[in-house]
Amino acid sequence: MNRNEGNQQQAFSEALEGKKIPILTLDNKWYQLFTQEKRQEVSELEQQLNTLLKQQGRLNNEIKEIKRLKKGLMSEIVALMDEAGQEEESENSRKIDQNRTKVEECNELLESRQDELLDLPKQIDQANFRLMLATMDCCYDTMKENTEEIQEIARWVSEIRVELKKKLIRKQEMEQRNHAIYSYMHDVFGAEVIDIFDLQYNPEEQHPT
Repeated sequence: MNRNEGNQQQAFSEALEGKKIPILTLDNKWYQLFTQEKRQEVSELEQQLNTLLKQQGRLNNEIKEIKRLKKGLMSEIVALMDEAGQEEESENSRKIDQNRTKVEECNELLESRQDELLDLPKQIDQANFRLMLATMDCCYDTMKENTEEIQEIARWVSEIRVELKKKLIRKQEMEQRNHAIYSYMHDVFGAEVIDIFDLQYNPEEQHPT
């Protein structure tokens, strides 16, 4: 990265400071920014962000499923305790112990998944921020290139307009000249002037305006 690029990145970072950036890969408008193949850097950062989002989704689903399982086990324990009564060695008591062990396993899994999930929002924000910086850099370059080409096209159009105006003036001058010649010859020779000169000339169509 050269000095100008470093200054540009710094300016972009400062512009984003304090801004709430939407998750770019969940925004259809973001994808519309790239009409051509994305830069490698943008594609790689997009993949990193999507990987974190998928991980977050997977953990949330696992936590939801573990909580559902734990709730079922707890409900079953309550029901079994009502049935077990005072028989400590009954089948119900053994089932209660099994369920309690499974509840403890659920608690351990929940703690593990929640710890894993805890830092993900920050990681997602950081990945999204890096992707936004790369997006701004890419869009800046695209707009700069487009502006240069727009200016080049504008110059070309201006030159063509000047040339077209000259051509139109030249066309009118030649039409006027032809009409003057035709009028003179028609007065001298009549309509046969067209045959004499062997020309495809229509005085109505080619009359100067």
